[in-house]
Amino acid sequence: MAQRSEGECDMENRDPNDLNDHCKVAFEDVLGEPEGAHSMDCVWKNSYWCFTCGKNCCYKLMTCLCGICIALYWGCEFALIAFDQIWCITPSLRIFAIYCGCAQKFFGTIVQCFLAPICETCGLCFSRITVKNS
Repeated sequence: MAQRSEGECDMENRDPNDLNDHCKVAFEDVLGEPEGAHSMDCVWKNSYWCFTCGKNCCYKLMTCLCGICIALYWGCEFALIAFDQIWCITPSLRIFAIYCGCAQKFFGTIVQCFLAPICETCGLCFSRITVKNS
């Protein structure tokens, strides 16, 4: 199979990442008659034909009427998401990380200056305690 370029549309494998593998819509995936419950052969064959023809015609009509507009919508939606991530969210997270780094240093200094001596003193006071079992 020839390798396709980045901007080229693969007309053979239209779901290469199996995004819609759960949407199996073949006749055999939807309808099945178990052993002992078979309809007449002509009913089964015509049901297959009606199901397949109806599904294909309806799907093609819906994609013809709506597919391009929906694809345009989703393209714009993902462009907006990319724009938001690149120009708003990521810089905001960077600012937040910078401020949190400053706050971490500030509170770390406070703990070292005020809380650490108190904890060290308490530790020294209680370090002389011994427990004897009789």
